[in-house]
Amino acid sequence: MSKARLIEIAKETIAHANAGTIEQAPSVLKVPASNYYDEDRFEREVRQVFRRMPLLLAPTAELPAPGDFKTMDAVGVPVLITRGKDGTVRAFINSCSHRGTSVELRETGNCSRFVCPYHGWTFDLKGSLVAIASKKDFGEIDVSAYGLEPLPVLEKAGLIWVILDSKSTLSIESFLSGYDQMLENFGFKGWHLFQKRTIRGPNWKIAYDGYLDLYHLPVLHKNTFGPDMSNQAMYWSWGPHQRVLSPSRHESLAGLPEDQWPTDILMTGVWTVFPHISIASFWGGGRSVMLSQLFPGETLDTSFTTQYYLMEKQPTEAQALEAEKQFKLLEYVVEGEDYATGIRQQKALKSGGRDHVLFGRNEGGGQRFHGWVDKLLATDDKSLNGLFETTEN
Repeated sequence: MSKARLIEIAKETIAHANAGTIEQAPSVLKVPASNYYDEDRFEREVRQVFRRMPLLLAPTAELPAPGDFKTMDAVGVPVLITRGKDGTVRAFINSCSHRGTSVELRETGNCSRFVCPYHGWTFDLKGSLVAIASKKDFGEIDVSAYGLEPLPVLEKAGLIWVILDSKSTLSIESFLSGYDQMLENFGFKGWHLFQKRTIRGPNWKIAYDGYLDLYHLPVLHKNTFGPDMSNQAMYWSWGPHQRVLSPSRHESLAGLPEDQWPTDILMTGVWTVFPHISIASFWGGGRSVMLSQLFPGETLDTSFTTQYYLMEKQPTEAQALEAEKQFKLLEYVVEGEDYATGIRQQKALKSGGRDHVLFGRNEGGGQRFHGWVDKLLATDDKSLNGLFETTEN
């Protein structure tokens, strides 16, 4: 059904491209400027959005083999993700059950055991405590009660989601709202991780606004890739997740029979995963995507984004050189154009000179995104599971 839905969407975009139209939001939205610089609101966003919602912490390509692991800090929570010998992905708080320090210091690697660098307690890939240094001297404890603290995790569509609250009862599948079925069309499970890098940016919402916005492309990016880009956008949503696409992106399909429409063309555009992911398709060095993983920084006016450059196939030497050029350009476009503009925007808004900012009828994606942030700030833990819909809007 997901491929059939892609074809329906392509038909919609072709029709709008032919008519020179787009679907529009009912009205212009005013968002309080203070939403970008209010300290109390920022703390609530970290607590009620990032520490409650499933976060896409890794592509499968980052942990493809049994024994692979990854550590990271996610909004102040130290996380350890492993792939067991059984191929199952698990996630834990990266904190030893003895005194609480991190059990693994390396960012990535492959191993069969994790040995705490403080006192040498040892854990297996399933998080179980399997050895206590000088156990006879230490004393008796229930070893089964002192494994690593597990976190809810789900691997779907070649992507790995984790909830940072170990006691959460939120269904990750419910949160995905069927969007993972659409993302399956990328086929990420067998893709190759070519490169990744981390860049700094403005307030996380200012940064994320840009991923949902095609309106700025021919203006802000006029000296890079934007001069010939349309500023029109169409939006489709699955729960809080959205696809953003220019109507013109499917014009090349108009003369082909539907059964010959390539999936890679049908998957063009930007696929955003709430609250912090953007996936954009490119063809530098072969079919590829840039998966942008955005997190709030330690202060409300900072953020950081890890850019994963994923390629459908292991590139040849020539393809790797082309992909490297593509990725360097994308790094500059985001950091030197998008985020540099966002940092100036953040500074200006924080000065207090504006009461609100605007999202036009042509910026429905941004309107929907801010609506979901507001909704989550107003929703208690017990009501979360009923918040997400399983059908597309």
